[in-house]
Amino acid sequence: MTRDHGVLTLALVALGAGWGLTQPLTKITVMAGYEPFGMIFWQMLIGTVLLGGWRWRSLGHLPVTPKTLAFWLMIATLGTLIPNSASYRAAFTLPSGVMSIVISTIPLIAFPIALALGNDRFSWRRMAGLALGLTAVALIALPEASLPDRAMVALLPLALIAPLCYALEGNVVARWGTAGLDPVQLLFGASAIGVVIALPLALGTGQFRMPGAPFILADVTMVLGAVIHVVVYTGYIWLVRQGGAVFAGQISYLVTGFGVLWAMLLLREHYSLWVWAALGAMAVGLTLVRPRATGTPAAKGALSNE
Repeated sequence: MTRDHGVLTLALVALGAGWGLTQPLTKITVMAGYEPFGMIFWQMLIGTVLLGGWRWRSLGHLPVTPKTLAFWLMIATLGTLIPNSASYRAAFTLPSGVMSIVISTIPLIAFPIALALGNDRFSWRRMAGLALGLTAVALIALPEASLPDRAMVALLPLALIAPLCYALEGNVVARWGTAGLDPVQLLFGASAIGVVIALPLALGTGQFRMPGAPFILADVTMVLGAVIHVVVYTGYIWLVRQGGAVFAGQISYLVTGFGVLWAMLLLREHYSLWVWAALGAMAVGLTLVRPRATGTPAAKGALSNE
């Protein structure tokens, strides 16, 4: 394993653990009464404050052009507004572990998009890895004993909106870059635009909620989830730029594994043998996908297949 490969892999694991934790945190938050647009507003606001505080000295030099505004709007829409509004709604009904497993479809969707955009080249090895991820999802969705209530299957398409958005977003960043913005600048601008969009949506739909004393556990999980989102999302954009959209999409496998583990520890969720078989399939699939050998932008070359 090369040094660059090792750094990218460690980053993938750390980001996967953090992202996986957001699934049970979201479950706790929505079960206590928080609704999607209200949660998205606070998530975006907290992100804007944290990232703005980090880079406050350079905010006056933030490039504001039609191109950067377009990228900020794209990241806000495909990265948070659409996927989170769908996944938060689905999380109210679906088990947290199942929501984590659904994220594993990101590379399955990202791969054909990457081929179409010229971000990647076809590889039977990678196709086999992604097929194992699809098999893992099938092991969860199809058997009668996989879900507590078979009616929950109807919520899976709603949960799949998020990975579709992430796959599109990752490929756009890999193909066209980030308009000269670094990950922090990109996420700060997207968060600021997201606040402007999410607030009227939250107020107009009656989903706005102001945390106040006495604070409850859901207030804490909502804030903690927002902080983790800022850290993980900034790291994810960096990973897309360094390793490519398809490699970065493999974070979904780790999100799934850690998400199930966190759900077991925090929510006391229990799973059948089908779930453990699915996790095994995902682990094997991850080993079949490697980052490309060079550190050039994803748009300039394909991922390594050796």
